[in-house]
Amino acid sequence: MRHGLKILGRVLGGAALGPLALVAGLLLSAASHRGAGAAGAPAARWAPDSATVQVAAGPEYAAGPLWRALWGAHHRALWATPVSAPVLWLGAAGPGGLRPLRAGGSYQTHSLRLRAADGRAFVLRSVDKDARVALPAGWVRRLLGPLMRDQTSAGHPYGAYVAARLAQAAGVLHTNPRLVYLPDDPALGPFRAAYGRALYLLEERPAGDQRRAPTLGASARVVGSAELLAAVGQGPAAPATAQAFLRARLLDMWLGDWSRRPDQWRWATLPTAGAGPEFRPIPRDRDQAFFQMDDGLYPWLIGKCRARYQSFGPRLTAANVAALAVTARPLDTLLLRGLPAAAFQQEAVRLRQRLTDAAIDSALQAVPPETRAVVAAGLGPALRARRAQLPAVAGWFYEAVNERK
Repeated sequence: MRHGLKILGRVLGGAALGPLALVAGLLLSAASHRGAGAAGAPAARWAPDSATVQVAAGPEYAAGPLWRALWGAHHRALWATPVSAPVLWLGAAGPGGLRPLRAGGSYQTHSLRLRAADGRAFVLRSVDKDARVALPAGWVRRLLGPLMRDQTSAGHPYGAYVAARLAQAAGVLHTNPRLVYLPDDPALGPFRAAYGRALYLLEERPAGDQRRAPTLGASARVVGSAELLAAVGQGPAAPATAQAFLRARLLDMWLGDWSRRPDQWRWATLPTAGAGPEFRPIPRDRDQAFFQMDDGLYPWLIGKCRARYQSFGPRLTAANVAALAVTARPLDTLLLRGLPAAAFQQEAVRLRQRLTDAAIDSALQAVPPETRAVVAAGLGPALRARRAQLPAVAGWFYEAVNERK
């Protein structure tokens, strides 16, 4: 399939028809598309004790052979598979329950901030996404919106859970996401109309005092990238900051997570005896880990125009690594340019030793039981193959970081 797409792409490009074919295909596909993202919340099957439900994260992404050939098979099978998830009633979530505070999220993710009675902060993030609002309002959104929504299926619905366990094995700080079903809960209060009746990711909100959270660095002060940039602007951070960030960035490459802009990071501040504060990175929002974009005609062509949309597979190249580095380039430049090439290689070797077969197998069990066989078959061999490439990836990453533009 991919070989055929490459041949077709060369033919279209040689005839200077590539952009025209892409635009025509978008318009024709949009005009013929029916129902993507319009089915509403999927029906949930409740267990007799009402403690769990069975529901698919995105049944609307199921598609026939022709649509998959044009727009990619992606992770559609996983999105359409009903999975079991515990029901989260906010008032019953531990002593005092969880109180909704504020709606949030990017243009794709539906999120809701929560606070427990003991002061801990949590966030609910929708498993399903909707990028239609990124399009201009009006006829463009009406025409192309269903296609934008359909391409949510390129993301892995349960990749965040795998990524968290692999971060633990790698020695990278992380949140601890849990899959839950949020019902039509009166405790949602003013948020009830917009939230609920769907699968959500529930995790700690990495901010403020996290001394009770080892996986967030047990830090008394977790900050955003703006605070990091301000501190580093006043003087260099401790050397351990760059080393910890390098490890986290090599993990990003291994996971194929291309969306690592500064807002996708939080930083645990730690006291040091020497000069300069130490910051340990906490990557968050693993929405694009294990992204799958290049298995349909039009997504493949779009990927040629937008190189950062890297698909997860068993083989990496220098060009793949350079594209994966695009969104985090400001942080990479700030924190990693002072490190020698040998440091990149040493971290790659350590990371490869940490990411054992047992660690990979354990991480792949973090997804819902109904999807484990498919996820293991789809991700396991590629993770092992990419692990073997980590020293080469580190060399390419060093070149990307130190490229002058």
